[in-house]
Amino acid sequence: MIFQDREEAGRLLGERLAELTSVDWPGALVLGIPRGGVIVAAAVARRVGASLDILVPAKIRAPSQPELAIGAVAPDGSVYLDTQAIGILSISPELLAAQIEEARREIDRRTRVYRGEREPPRVAGRTVVLVDDGVATGATIIAAARAMRSQGPSQLLIGVPVAPPVSLRRLAAEVDQVVCLAAPERFVAVGQWYGDFDQVGDDEVRRAAEPDP
Repeated sequence: MIFQDREEAGRLLGERLAELTSVDWPGALVLGIPRGGVIVAAAVARRVGASLDILVPAKIRAPSQPELAIGAVAPDGSVYLDTQAIGILSISPELLAAQIEEARREIDRRTRVYRGEREPPRVAGRTVVLVDDGVATGATIIAAARAMRSQGPSQLLIGVPVAPPVSLRRLAAEVDQVVCLAAPERFVAVGQWYGDFDQVGDDEVRRAAEPDP
């Protein structure tokens, strides 16, 4: 265990991010990736004094191993595929198309639940930090990063409490900077690095990301 819970991980990540002198934090945007990433992102945004919002990508799941991401769909509908994993698992084009469609339906559902009628935040010209509670393969946050890059942020960062080194190298090619608190070589799953890694519910996500009155 490294972190007591997502709240502690977010506070510690916020401390590290606050050390970046190149960022105008009052004008920055922290985007949490549901579900658990929103709890971490809320703590980060409070620490650095940035705006908080939600970005909803979705994993493309391996048909026989639902916890394994073989890619992801971004909120704008663009698709990132881990072609190596797809080849190793011999996933047919028909099965892959079905999993992509399922991911798109999940994005639509979660966006309605978490955002309601709220318009997406402005990205162009701002420093944007994508935050999740950890990274395994990196597929979901890569899809999110590519979607955000297309909107013209002045800087695009990824902040995560924990990720394996191989995934961090993959992420570094996608954004201007990656900030990660722990990069253990022996990595099985994100949850092993938390004392409390209970599933986060939709109501908890909504409360964490409610706009300031």
